[in-house]
Amino acid sequence: YVMLLTLSPYTPRYRDRVSPPGVMIRPYLNGFTIAFNVSQPSTWQPYVDSMHRFLEAYDDKVQEEKNVECTSGQYFIQEGNESEEKKACQFKRSLLQNCSGIEDSTFGYSKGQPCILLKMNRIIGYRPGAGVPVSVDCKVLKGNESDLRSVDFYPGNGTFDLKYYPYYGKFTHVNYTSPLVAMHFTDVRRNYLVPIQCRLNGKGIINDLNSDRFLGRIIFTLSIGK
Repeated sequence: YVMLLTLSPYTPRYRDRVSPPGVMIRPYLNGFTIAFNVSQPSTWQPYVDSMHRFLEAYDDKVQEEKNVECTSGQYFIQEGNESEEKKACQFKRSLLQNCSGIEDSTFGYSKGQPCILLKMNRIIGYRPGAGVPVSVDCKVLKGNESDLRSVDFYPGNGTFDLKYYPYYGKFTHVNYTSPLVAMHFTDVRRNYLVPIQCRLNGKGIINDLNSDRFLGRIIFTLSIGK
């Protein structure tokens, strides 16, 4: 009990060997296969509903009320006592453009061009990319590369802006919303299982460890029927 009293509830005592981040996707409903038929709304509506629920915290008005505008391209370092509440940078869903659900409320699923969101796991104090934004790319894991002919990335060219880091922990970074990269799969082979791997790329990122499919990358399958 006495030893526990010496530990800080805000940050880990030792952070000299912080592991690189894992990643996760949204929507995530029943495993890592996203399967639907364009002509049957009942097959893709659960994915759409899941996306809207997830992005509620990213609504532009919510972000404007709770969080601050920050300078892009540099870490948002906040000094002071570790127990002081930290400010969080705005990440508005409108930044996701065609994958925001604002103009197209179905996130492309009604057209057979689904949007999938990628986010990094939160790690207290971590500064990804060593000063250079981490980027995302996607490719067919196995099979014909032409099965995945086009992917658009938002915001910008599919990078995690440095201004959202470091993360200070749930006790002090109370309004923090993790930055996202939206992947818009605009041209995927129809009526076929297409295994896809999306990776983080940047200094200090590990994305090729076979024993961990979530470390710096994620593998999922798209099955889009007519």
